[in-house]
Amino acid sequence: MIWVFLGVLFFFLFLGLPVVFSMLMSAVAMMLVMGIFDSQVVAQQLVNGANSFPLMAIPFFILAGEIMNAGGISKRVVHFATTLVGHIRGGLGYVTILAGVMFAGLSGSAVADTAALGAILIPMMVARGYNVNRASGLVASSGIIAPIIPPSIPLIMFGVIGGVSITQLFMGGIVPGILFAVGLMVAWYFVAKRGNYETMEKATAKERLRAFGQAIWALFLPFIIIVGLRGGIFTPTEAAVIACVYALLISLTVYRGDLKIRQLPEVLVASAKTTGVVMFLAAAAIVTSWVITVAQVPAELATMLSGITESPLVLLLILMVFLLLVGVVMDMTPAILIFTPVLLPVVTAAGIDPVYFGILMIINLCIGLITPPVGTVLYVACGISRISIIDITKGIWPFLLVQILVLFLLVLFPQIVLVPLEWLTK
Repeated sequence: MIWVFLGVLFFFLFLGLPVVFSMLMSAVAMMLVMGIFDSQVVAQQLVNGANSFPLMAIPFFILAGEIMNAGGISKRVVHFATTLVGHIRGGLGYVTILAGVMFAGLSGSAVADTAALGAILIPMMVARGYNVNRASGLVASSGIIAPIIPPSIPLIMFGVIGGVSITQLFMGGIVPGILFAVGLMVAWYFVAKRGNYETMEKATAKERLRAFGQAIWALFLPFIIIVGLRGGIFTPTEAAVIACVYALLISLTVYRGDLKIRQLPEVLVASAKTTGVVMFLAAAAIVTSWVITVAQVPAELATMLSGITESPLVLLLILMVFLLLVGVVMDMTPAILIFTPVLLPVVTAAGIDPVYFGILMIINLCIGLITPPVGTVLYVACGISRISIIDITKGIWPFLLVQILVLFLLVLFPQIVLVPLEWLTK
């Protein structure tokens, strides 16, 4: 059944069929082989897949991100980061990383963060003599911090499909996201040292305070979400609604002038288009997940892998290499939806914490977003900087290497994730 599932799935993907329909076809093929095909069951599971309260967090976080980008929040965050570290040699690189962490706490989408960061920072960096390939690579690498630090749309999807606590996943992503940023700063230090980039004038304490005052309303949102989830005040879905309302209020009242009421229909339509794609994929994944469970595919896979190793660490290393290869040829969303129901029972049976594995899986697939040929975030950065995929690949490799090293550091030392997670969820 494993080969039926994977064979049919990749056959239709290679034919060019959209991912959602390829997933449904693989589910139908398994049902036919087992002799249990029923179109009513498929339709029922499809409806049940979208009818999920935790999944409702996704459209609201998407809408919150759209409102923030339209409301001018992005440029205020970047300006604040510039006043803090812009005067250091290669300072705009550190601004990019720092702003990437701040943005991550606002939208939860790598593509949205990369687009917002790139539109502001790539032209600034090029104008000051930064290598365009390196600048674009750094922006793309900073953009993938977004799905790791809460609020994270991919973590919500993993939690819904795998039946794992989304609140714990959010809390577990904070430290790895910060480690990603630290790793990028170390890599950028050596790049900037060789690049001999010019520095910006150091901001005064008054200028920093003014910039902080302009950005504080945006920076307060991640604090509200984390404290609310940590204290059990609201659920992740309710947090998404609060984020949406909060973003709308500060955009229309505090940051007046950037977002007009007449622009709201355009923002709502853009959010609805993205939501439609994600929700349809999630609904199809529930159908596939149900069939995979009935077919006992995870049990087959566990038996296959137990013949290779009984060590949880070796198993994790094998799965991480596998997911890195998956990320090269498949986008993040379908990879989460397809492989979560297959792999999660296997790692749980091996005694691996499902929250810990979820964090590793999302980090791994985030790295896939900046690896050619399918790296979605790479193409976003290329479009902004108007360079080729070959050029940005040349510029991104130091940052990509550091992020892979951080991933395997988390595999070898799980306490980096588990100890803060235990403290944050007490």
